[in-house]
Amino acid sequence: MKIFIILFLLTTFAFSKVYYSKVEPYEVRDISSNVTGAVLYADENMLGKKLSSKPFILIDAELDKDELNAVNNKLSYFQDTLEVNEKVLSNLRESLKRKRENYENIAKLSIKSRVEKDREFYDLINNENSFLAIQKEVNSLKANIADLKLRKAQLLKNIHDKSISLKGFVLYDLKVKAGKVVTVATPLATVADTSKGLLSIYLNEDDALNAVNKIIYINGQKTKYRVSRIFTIADSKNISKYKAQIIVNAPNLFSKLVKVELRESKNEK
Repeated sequence: MKIFIILFLLTTFAFSKVYYSKVEPYEVRDISSNVTGAVLYADENMLGKKLSSKPFILIDAELDKDELNAVNNKLSYFQDTLEVNEKVLSNLRESLKRKRENYENIAKLSIKSRVEKDREFYDLINNENSFLAIQKEVNSLKANIADLKLRKAQLLKNIHDKSISLKGFVLYDLKVKAGKVVTVATPLATVADTSKGLLSIYLNEDDALNAVNKIIYINGQKTKYRVSRIFTIADSKNISKYKAQIIVNAPNLFSKLVKVELRESKNEK
């Protein structure tokens, strides 16, 4: 019996690889500021807790909101003016069409004097100039409206980015306090996605090639997990090793060391 157990253990060892890894959060994310402003609020009470849709960092957006209000007023005025000018342009277009027809008819009449023909010509030119002037104003208004819409979008994004919320993430570290002035790229916080866990192990070339087919045991217990990712570029720290990751269910406590075994599937009957 003892000989059978020894042979079984030796066979199992021959077809398995043992590694140790810490169960880390599925994702750890560093949050930096996209805007400039003074921090109004940083909720230290949420450290270590899962965040909701409520902002945990607020950056002063009063000037952005004031400018947004001014931009909306300008947009309304410019759009009203554009609507009026387009109606004027439509009237001028019809008037110009008739003026041109009149001039062409008069120009053919021999009974009309040169003075009368010149008067009709100058009247036509004045109408064309009025049409072109309004057309130019319409084009200018459209350009201004486009610029204002772009500025409005920028302000809306600034206001949004000054209210930091990351629902579902755990607040791991808060790097700012109320009163601090931040600029673009200032670190704000570190958050973690703890909805799943992640094990990282480092394999040699042979193991990396067929790791996805292996049965995974954790702390001696068979699991339904499989190797989720294999990096085909060797790790910069663990030279000649290839990083593999296994996505697991979220544990009660992260960063605990576990034993990971990769066994050949043919051993499992």
